[in-house]
Amino acid sequence: MFLTLDDFELEGKTVALRVDINSPIDVNTGDILDDTRIKACSDTIKSLSEKGAKVVILAHQSRPGKKDFTTLEAHAKKLSEVLNMEVTHVDGLICASAREAILAMDNGEIILLENVRLLAEEVLSDWKSWEEITPEKQAKTVMIKKLHPFFDYFVNDAFAAAHRAQPSLVGFSYYVPMLCGRVMEKELFTLTKVLKNPERPCVFALGGAKADDSIEVLKNVLEKQTADQVLTSGVVANIFLVAKGYKIGPNENVIADMGYTNQIEIAKELISKYGDKIVVPIDAALNVDGERVEKELDLNEEITYPIHDMGEKTMKLYEEILKDAKTVVANGPAGVFENKNFLKGTEELLKSTANSKGFSVIGGGHLSAAAEVVGLAGKMDHISTGGGACIEFLAGKKLPVIEMLSKSYEKHKI
Repeated sequence: MFLTLDDFELEGKTVALRVDINSPIDVNTGDILDDTRIKACSDTIKSLSEKGAKVVILAHQSRPGKKDFTTLEAHAKKLSEVLNMEVTHVDGLICASAREAILAMDNGEIILLENVRLLAEEVLSDWKSWEEITPEKQAKTVMIKKLHPFFDYFVNDAFAAAHRAQPSLVGFSYYVPMLCGRVMEKELFTLTKVLKNPERPCVFALGGAKADDSIEVLKNVLEKQTADQVLTSGVVANIFLVAKGYKIGPNENVIADMGYTNQIEIAKELISKYGDKIVVPIDAALNVDGERVEKELDLNEEITYPIHDMGEKTMKLYEEILKDAKTVVANGPAGVFENKNFLKGTEELLKSTANSKGFSVIGGGHLSAAAEVVGLAGKMDHISTGGGACIEFLAGKKLPVIEMLSKSYEKHKI
């Protein structure tokens, strides 16, 4: 259970709002190239302003050392456009001028403080384990000690960063009630529903290059009997093919180069335990000197070219399974979708997901980007705003932000 914006009277209250508006930036002009995340959190900001709260937004852009690490001035302008309300950029975070700006706010006013990752403690904490960076420790950081006295409530709407335990994400909850923003609320409701109470049949389609994460999700949803079947693709499928005894030549080298050799033994154990619930491709699209060549998979024949997509027979097999599913959760592309010759598997997987009779959920990251590319994003019931956070949630891991939201509910529930 979590506290929400509707649980408290917020008029006249000063609210710290942590959002994730980390966006693609043109490093030459500083222009924001994609405002998807900015649009996503607009409902939360509007709701708080309309409730008469004084809204102090905290956010990050990239991290030190990267070319797109920059001020949030452009983000304030884009927020103003999206909201059709003025969002004032404050050129500071914990300095006297920032604190004075907070004190001078009127009800309904919105300000955006400077990039939280300008503070070393915000970046350094990202490298430690959750056990080492407890909320009590984060509450003692300079940022939190300087700012928390100004706030009555802390609203967290940064689901995409929910697997982080940085000061700006968990520290304020040590002092004031921590509430779900609208994005966070929707994500938690939807992902909890598909994990704990899905309509059946429930099918997960797991692919992409982050095979260890996807295999953790696969293990979790089969162990807890969430999924009735799991369709594999991408590097995930290649690992399971090797585990089943297929000889996939250069693709085995890729698995080793990516550090996933240990996942083959895990895949063997999962196949032994769950059998046909784990579905692997029956054919593949090979990259033969840049051209797409379809090839059936045979245990007695070795593949000598890189597999860059699933084949058309696999697409048809997966379509048949997905069309009658009542719940579909897809994460990770089916192949090297960035190359138009090998986009087809990902596109057909997305079409099958969109056309299924069930509730469709797309994980964040590359698959949501692919859905935009092929024009199918609008046909999904839910596209997660969080890549890493989404997959860790589906894998059953504890996410620091979610843990703190739960603790805040127990402490402050009405």
